[in-house]
Amino acid sequence: MTALPHRSLRPPARLALPLTALLLAGCVTPGGPSAPQPQITATEAAREVEDAAEVERLRPLAEAGDAEAQFLLGLFHAHGRGVPEDDAEAVRWYRLAADQGDYRAQNNLGGMYDRGDGVPQDLAQAEHWYRLAAEQGAAVAQRNLGALFFNREDGARDVVQAAAWLRKAAEQGNADAQYQLGQMYDDGTGVPEDDAEAVRWYRLAAEQGQAGARNTLAWMYADGHGVAQDDAEAMRWFRKAAEQGHVGAQATLAARHATGDGVAKDDEAAVHWLRQAAAQGHAGARNALGVRYATGEGVPEDMSEAIRWYRLAAEQGQPIAQINLASKYRDGRGVTKDPAEALRWYRKAAEQGEPLAAYEIGRLYVHGQGVAPDHALAVRWFRQAVDQGMAEAANELGVLYGRGEGVAQDHAESVRWYRMAAEQGDATAQFNLASNYQLGQGVPQDAAEAARWYRLAAEQGDADAQFSLALMYEDGSGVTQDHAEAARLYRLAAEQGDVAAQYNLALLYRIGLGVARDDAEAARLYRLAAEQGDPEAQTNLGNLLVRGEGVPADPVEARRLFLLAAEQGSAVAQFNLGELYALGLGVPEDQAEAARWYGLSAGQGDVDAQRALAGMYENGKGVPQDLEKAVGWYRRAAEGGHADARNMMGFFHETGRGVKQDLAEAARWYRLAADDGDAYGLYNLGLLVEDGRGVERDTARASALFTLAAEAAEDSLLALAGTARDRVTATLTPAERERAEALVRTGRAPALEAAPAASPTTNP
Repeated sequence: MTALPHRSLRPPARLALPLTALLLAGCVTPGGPSAPQPQITATEAAREVEDAAEVERLRPLAEAGDAEAQFLLGLFHAHGRGVPEDDAEAVRWYRLAADQGDYRAQNNLGGMYDRGDGVPQDLAQAEHWYRLAAEQGAAVAQRNLGALFFNREDGARDVVQAAAWLRKAAEQGNADAQYQLGQMYDDGTGVPEDDAEAVRWYRLAAEQGQAGARNTLAWMYADGHGVAQDDAEAMRWFRKAAEQGHVGAQATLAARHATGDGVAKDDEAAVHWLRQAAAQGHAGARNALGVRYATGEGVPEDMSEAIRWYRLAAEQGQPIAQINLASKYRDGRGVTKDPAEALRWYRKAAEQGEPLAAYEIGRLYVHGQGVAPDHALAVRWFRQAVDQGMAEAANELGVLYGRGEGVAQDHAESVRWYRMAAEQGDATAQFNLASNYQLGQGVPQDAAEAARWYRLAAEQGDADAQFSLALMYEDGSGVTQDHAEAARLYRLAAEQGDVAAQYNLALLYRIGLGVARDDAEAARLYRLAAEQGDPEAQTNLGNLLVRGEGVPADPVEARRLFLLAAEQGSAVAQFNLGELYALGLGVPEDQAEAARWYGLSAGQGDVDAQRALAGMYENGKGVPQDLEKAVGWYRRAAEGGHADARNMMGFFHETGRGVKQDLAEAARWYRLAADDGDAYGLYNLGLLVEDGRGVERDTARASALFTLAAEAAEDSLLALAGTARDRVTATLTPAERERAEALVRTGRAPALEAAPAASPTTNP
């Protein structure tokens, strides 16, 4: 079976791989007082009333004017407890109770007007009802009234009144009011800015279990605002808030566990808190969870689940999620490939100023994905990304200048952009800059400088750079030749799935260069590359399986691999399939099928297949006997350098079989075969030289040819050549014998020195 050669240098410029973005949660910035808190006695009422029967028991009491029953019926309708949820009906019952002075109903009715639930939103009415309850000393109403004054956008905003009412509630121990008053001190809104006072109120609220206060107090400890910086105390409060369901704290815990910020790195904990935050709609957590499912980090890899989380975050306007979702549409991973949809999501992110989105839009214009190809527009988008600080975009500009796409071709300008990105640490640009130095494009050719940049990229894990630097170590180009270092670099790239590196490393193991020879390891590496569809690796692994080298012999599996490679157009694999069918290895012997595969390979110029097909036409195996076709295929193989085919061409011309007999032409072909060291060519040329047929008779030269043939022969020819040598040598004079021995000592066949006969000897 035929093996394949070592791979060579790759094309210089390449586009960077698509980037996957990861957004981890950060601080949730404290704002002003929030919207009205939920109705104050819903939990108590829910404990007392569990079904519709209880509602029916209360209804006659409420209709009789019982304020307590009216208030409870309002709650039941507002929450759909025992009756269908009905905000308008809730308002009706709250109003009846509120008109009787029930502060709870007054507060809740204020909340309905505040939110516009069951009634048109009316902040004046909300203020009216909150105030009635607040003036009765209801802390929750005081808090809601303070929040209303803080949040109003109808011209009636009054942060001083907001602070006053929040203070009243806070001093009664209302945790929400304490938290919101702390925020006002934090911001200096309605009160003098005072971090220590903010911390005091946050702590009071936090100690009562107010989740927002706990989260904010945690940030005060994390940042050292109003208190001494203390990561442990920060984590304690973050955890308390998160365990209560505070989404910001959950996202922060996820981020800190993911990065080991202030706590031990813990992927399991990070995923747990991401799930908690994502379930509550935190866009950053949803995106981060999507990234984990896409990469299989801390969770089983699941692209459909990644898409689900990306989409949820993207639809909330999260720009990094929009980029991640776009990339999946671009690549067709987890969704049907849709470049136009990818472009739509990239644009949404770009509109928010994301340089990565601008970069990816540039790539779409380069490739014509979702848009008509437009390199000039690609240049504009890449420049925008560069202006926003993105090194990868500078690399892409280098590629376009190098190719002259969208701009006038300018290798020096290409190098300038590559260098800009490379000096910022971009591995792809380092690889491309190295390639320019290696090829002398835009810079003077400099193998040592190429190796330096390849090394920088390789040290960052760039598989292409590792592969290219390995080639330089194999060749001793720009570095001292070092096959062991080449093997090390190939291994690094191979472990990343680089097919060419897997293949080349397998070759090194096969021949024991830079590593101890190990056919089993070679087979393993060939298999890795073969499983990625590499036809050369499939062919070479098939060869090992046929021979049982490094793996148990398995010609059936070899045939499968050869077929995979042959279907990709591998001439070597096609030839090898012909061999299997000709010999009946792994398949029933089938000379016609062998001829078919030989023909496919021969048509691609494979000289082994051409010689094999010639033999089949010569002998009528698998095809009708046809000496003209046989000679034609022998000639093509011989002209391609196949030594045995050259010998056969000599034989045909010597015997006049399939061609007009021509001993001089026979000698010419034997001479070409002999110069390749072919034992039969040496022997047959010796016979002609011995007899002076087609060439000048020269027994000393014939003796030398027979001697060289005997040294090269491995089969029955060995005895024939030895006999001929002895026969001719016995006739030589001492001087002739000395000349024959001198010809042998040259280490070359003396074929080219054999002069042709004065005139060709031919037979009709």
